[in-house]
Amino acid sequence: MNIRVSDISTQTVGRIDVRHVSISLGEGADAFEAVRDLHFAVAPGELVCVLGPSGCGKSTLLGALAGHLPVTRGQLTVDDQPILGPNPDRGIVFQQHTLFPWKRVRDNVAFGPKMRGVGKADRHGAADEILRLVGLGGFERFYPSQLSGGMQQRVEIARVLINQPRVLLMDEPFGALDAQTRSMMQEVLLDIWTKIPTTTVFVTHDIEEALFLADRVVVMSARPGRVIEDIVLPFGRPRHAELVTESEFVRLKRQILNLLKRPDDSLPLARLSPLGVNRT
Repeated sequence: MNIRVSDISTQTVGRIDVRHVSISLGEGADAFEAVRDLHFAVAPGELVCVLGPSGCGKSTLLGALAGHLPVTRGQLTVDDQPILGPNPDRGIVFQQHTLFPWKRVRDNVAFGPKMRGVGKADRHGAADEILRLVGLGGFERFYPSQLSGGMQQRVEIARVLINQPRVLLMDEPFGALDAQTRSMMQEVLLDIWTKIPTTTVFVTHDIEEALFLADRVVVMSARPGRVIEDIVLPFGRPRHAELVTESEFVRLKRQILNLLKRPDDSLPLARLSPLGVNRT
């Protein structure tokens, strides 16, 4: 079995539908509603940021998309198939890396194919190709402890992408990094996503991060999280650091700040965007 980056270079699958989803957590007197009546879709190959204040249910939604949490009401589907549990088709990257410290970088990345029975030469060849794509060519024999935080997250992304997922789920993956490394990793992610345009749902509470990365920003209210705005971004690609100083970027940042400051009873209904997004 051969695995090549070119096999996953064109994304034609990975449509996500979130249909009137509510999720409750806890039991008995401790039960509470984390998210309420979420309704939006993500097109194949689209990069959508889910943005909201801490505790609004962003990570809860991501956990449900990963198949780790059941929904209370509504339905989650990928390519019209209900999400009933975890699946390699939906890879997830967390804020803290989950690399095996006793395995070298190449073996960390090749772990998924190894579990699927892919031969050593094929899986190592695929791992090396993915590592070159994320800018880590030459680090194949290093251990995770020998890498910086940003490099560890690159390995984490590579370890997910080698499984050729339909959907990439990212739970504030750069939140633990310093500001300079975080900015660098945002550009690295966009470079990777341009080469392998996997449908991506990226959770963050950082407005600038969402505006810099996304095709669309889904803004959520405080708990119970609801969609209060679905914003199609007008920025072309590729994107560069100078974008954050442009007037439209600053205007949208101010608009989202104002949305997040409003009390619940004054929040507008979400204006859902059309699904297709043109990339220029």
